[in-house]
Amino acid sequence: MSALTKLKSIEVSRFSIYIILALVVIIASVLSPNFLNSDNIFNVLRQVAVITILAYGAMTLIIGGMIDLSAGAVMAFAGVVSVLVYKATDNMVIAVLAAVAIGLICNLINAFMVATLHTPAFIVTLGMMLMARGAVLELTQGQNVLQLGDFVLLGQGNLGLLPIPVLILAAITIVIWYLMNQTRYGRSVYAVGGNEEAARAAGIPVERVKYQAFMVNGALVGIAGAIFMSRVNAGLPNAGIGYELQAITAPIIGGTSFSGGIGTVIGTLAGALIVGVLGNIMNLIGIGSYIQDIVMGAIIVVAVAYDVFSKRGKAKTTILKSGSTKAGPETPAGAPQPASAIPRGGAGPEQ
Repeated sequence: MSALTKLKSIEVSRFSIYIILALVVIIASVLSPNFLNSDNIFNVLRQVAVITILAYGAMTLIIGGMIDLSAGAVMAFAGVVSVLVYKATDNMVIAVLAAVAIGLICNLINAFMVATLHTPAFIVTLGMMLMARGAVLELTQGQNVLQLGDFVLLGQGNLGLLPIPVLILAAITIVIWYLMNQTRYGRSVYAVGGNEEAARAAGIPVERVKYQAFMVNGALVGIAGAIFMSRVNAGLPNAGIGYELQAITAPIIGGTSFSGGIGTVIGTLAGALIVGVLGNIMNLIGIGSYIQDIVMGAIIVVAVAYDVFSKRGKAKTTILKSGSTKAGPETPAGAPQPASAIPRGGAGPEQ
């Protein structure tokens, strides 16, 4: 394969998620003339804002080699607490901070179990999902909290022509991009997810990085909960069922490797937009919710399978290349090893 062909292949792979997003939008506009209606577009953006904020938290954990199955339940818990605090104080800032606090507390427990006690994240967050759901149902006795007043402005209001949730999403996108690409914390998350033992040997405080990743996830889940309850104009204790799966689906579609160490913020945003547009167009053309679940499940399976097979192909290529270099002269004992011999983790931050 020539260098030019390799370069073209890399470029196509790099921009494939954006090409898919463009194709999905084109197909959606053909299937339903109402898709490009301005009201529908703003509705999609409001819906995508919540999922994308959750997806950024899921992306951070997946890149670090972890997972969160409790995001939907914790989002509901944080959102309902936010609603109750607002009704008690009539203060939007305090209400949102209360939601963030609930997200942080739940994820601090997750972090302690995973990072300190070395319990599998899958089991820990599955348990947290049940605890958070039980806590919010006990708090409300299973009843919806109504009459939110001006709290609805957080999820339904506009600043000029733009919805407030979209502006919040834009700000969070910038912050998460900066954290993952321009800070030591971001580089450490990639290193831990790519090869935890190598990261530990390199002096990276693995346990602290895991705590930090869960704290970032907790803050994002709390914010998403407040926005969600504001958008639906009620505190719903049964909200967020299945949202953790959508949050995981978005980064996986966007190129985040389920085995850790690889992923980008912009790819996750594109993946969330694809999930949002697919859900919206299926609603517009009258596809039932059960079929939508089948479609979303199939997307997760295909995305993960693609990730596994692409990694397997890269591994075979690496083995073949390393095998072809064994025919050369042996490296003397004590001589410096070539850079290719140093074990590496996954891909680093996006450029």
